[in-house]
Amino acid sequence: MNTIEQLHALFPAESAVPADCQILAPLHQRTLLVNGQLKMWHGETRAVLSPVYTRQDNGELARVELGSIPVTGKEEADEALAAAVAAYDNGRGAWPTMSVAERIGCVEEFTRQILAKRREIVNLIMWEIGKSLPDSEKEFDRTIVYIKDTIDALKKLDNDNSRFQIVDGTIGQIRRSPLGITLCLGPYNYPMNETFTTLIPALIMGNVVLLKPPKFGTLLYYPMLEAFRSAFPAGVINTVYGKGSELVPYLMNSGKINVLALIGSSRVADQLKKAHPKSNRLRAVLGLDAKNAAIILPDADLDLAVKECIAGSLSFNGQRCTAIKMILVHQSIAEAFLRRFSEAVNALKVGMPWEKGVMVTPLPDQEKCRYLTECVEDAKAQGARVINEGGGSVAETLFHPAVVFPVKEGMKLYREEQFGPVIPVAPFEDIEDALDYVISSDYGQQVSLFGSNPHQIAELVDPLVNQVCRVNINCQCQRGPDVFPFAGRKDSAEGTLSVHDALRAFSIRSMVAAKETEASKKLLDAIVLSNESNFINTRFIL
Repeated sequence: MNTIEQLHALFPAESAVPADCQILAPLHQRTLLVNGQLKMWHGETRAVLSPVYTRQDNGELARVELGSIPVTGKEEADEALAAAVAAYDNGRGAWPTMSVAERIGCVEEFTRQILAKRREIVNLIMWEIGKSLPDSEKEFDRTIVYIKDTIDALKKLDNDNSRFQIVDGTIGQIRRSPLGITLCLGPYNYPMNETFTTLIPALIMGNVVLLKPPKFGTLLYYPMLEAFRSAFPAGVINTVYGKGSELVPYLMNSGKINVLALIGSSRVADQLKKAHPKSNRLRAVLGLDAKNAAIILPDADLDLAVKECIAGSLSFNGQRCTAIKMILVHQSIAEAFLRRFSEAVNALKVGMPWEKGVMVTPLPDQEKCRYLTECVEDAKAQGARVINEGGGSVAETLFHPAVVFPVKEGMKLYREEQFGPVIPVAPFEDIEDALDYVISSDYGQQVSLFGSNPHQIAELVDPLVNQVCRVNINCQCQRGPDVFPFAGRKDSAEGTLSVHDALRAFSIRSMVAAKETEASKKLLDAIVLSNESNFINTRFIL
């Protein structure tokens, strides 16, 4: 049996799916959250198909239908935007003027409600995007931890600002204020976690939100709609469905969006920013493309390098912006590294997302297999070869990981972000060649260095930190822990995300000031004692 036949055989019969992982019935969403109401939708819908195929009685494979979602248009987008505008009310709305403690209470109530939906949401993540069950559970749980850490960080931030400063005869109190209406667009690879890393800080800082779920990973938001509706005031969060290529530029062109929160491509981000009629009024918080490289030096621990590069390049099929998408290995150890690496790749378990120990699972975007095949064939036509047996074989949505060597300038895999289970490897003789690769890249998110000579590592770190925002020493590229800054240079990001930084990204410092006179002191003291202002106060949140 060849690799393609083996891949085909991995798709199960419906009866082989474990009972606790089954989709008992398709989930047909017919509601939109607008202005605090779950409105029924009677228009066009789109079927949601899983990347998982199941074997029918006749032996044929068919994609599992998970349900359907609304396909709304500009009229519904206008309605959602109008609800957000009304809820913000030029900063006078209930949400932006609410106390920090009260906003925290709303987020805590929302969190409590979605925790009760954990199993349903996790199952939808797994089926919608093909993420393994443990990784789907980890995505949900990590999101909950992120929310709690954000609450703790905001308490500290607000408590630090709950005092007056007196400088050169001026009394001032400085706090952070919301920016306005946020359009939140998350990615399909982490449809809950990465979306919430912008959504939650935007909300908790007093902004109102238009949420457009990802193309893949849309249905999993359906179980959360009631929690959004009941935990937050009307209009604070509104959902937008439909064709993103039409609706998102349309919303941006209105000029009413104050913050664009996007985890996606730099090309899309550029187009959307240009669509806004007053770009100086737009705050952009962007997590974009990356082509993170691993540089393996001659004295690297090969066992460690192989282990970390496997995890870095193939966790969730390499569909992570932080994935290692190019391996640069010194010529003197290239043969030994490739042998071990290829053996490790082919030892990975390929299968369905609920199977224990599975590493390679079906890809949610059917076009991705075609694109990855194009990249591999392009490299082969220019002299590269697939090192591992069966690499690049395709069966429906299963793509067997391919280790491609030697990759060079001019091949698609050398510069393009493949975002999938293809691992390009290039040799280098002079370390300057490896540095030049990072320097000449359009992207500047992260790099991994593997070596044991402290002098050489030190010499490489200093120039690399001026090209990328994170240098990983003897470990894979990654985002976490979430308290660490997550950023990028060049075309990889705009703004910094972390629990700490995100609160600042979605707010601005505002100040109340008065002359240091007895009259001013009495006035401010009276305001504080009256508890009538949520800005001028000295309350401490426990």
